[in-house]
Amino acid sequence: MNLISVIVTTYNWPAALELCLDSLFAQHDQAFEIIIADDGSAFENKVQAQAYCGKSPVSIQYVHHDDQGFRAGTIRNKAVASSQGEYLLFIDGDCVCGADFIARHRQLAAPGCFVPGNRVLLSQAFTREIIEKQIPLHQKPLSYFVALWLQNKINRISPFIRLPLGFLRKLQPQKWQKAMTCNLALWKNDFLRVNGFDELFEGWGFEDSDLVIRLIHAGIKRKEGRFAVPVLHLWHPHNDKSKQDLNYQRLLERLDNQDFMVAKKGVSQYLCRGDRLVARR
Repeated sequence: MNLISVIVTTYNWPAALELCLDSLFAQHDQAFEIIIADDGSAFENKVQAQAYCGKSPVSIQYVHHDDQGFRAGTIRNKAVASSQGEYLLFIDGDCVCGADFIARHRQLAAPGCFVPGNRVLLSQAFTREIIEKQIPLHQKPLSYFVALWLQNKINRISPFIRLPLGFLRKLQPQKWQKAMTCNLALWKNDFLRVNGFDELFEGWGFEDSDLVIRLIHAGIKRKEGRFAVPVLHLWHPHNDKSKQDLNYQRLLERLDNQDFMVAKKGVSQYLCRGDRLVARR
């Protein structure tokens, strides 16, 4: 594997995105590109975020579409269609990564596997402090996070523990729960094989679980990323969950249908024929 494509989803929060990007700009492993997947940020927020991209030491693209409600799956499909790497790494634009995040995901990558990492949640008050002071979390040592945990500023400390685990990482190959696109890696060919995210999942809820379930149906196995590649997730208000129940019912139907692998409305609509990938803006 050479180039990794890091897909960063964002929406109307350039201050958080800047913290996320700072942590990516500081990666030890620089063999990656960044594609910002903007799910309809307002003009001024989009301009601010695009300007910050100029600081990137690696190739960076900005993919944006109009705000028509929560359409994270759609903008991620468009971002993947613009990507050049053979391996995809999805994170949210309100997540901060350690400086070895890319390197360790590269080490975990294995043929026929997807790798979900985990996350540490920040409290609302501490998130406000991080934003106001622009604290570089990606530069902090483990002792700093232990102190935060003791002060209830983060919800747990265990994800920072680094364990090799070895074969234990593959003990639950068909587990789909808690695999989220705030920290998820997979091969682009596997993503294209199942036609990416299904855009029928509009509104918040389960579009990432649906992707993982279809990958499992297609024979792609889970390789656990816990105790290796955590992210720090800034606090934010909950998204509109008005379509959550509808999305969950669709998910349950697909979970029981082992033959259902390919998204009905997925990434293929943004791909041209042949090997070259393009996104229709």
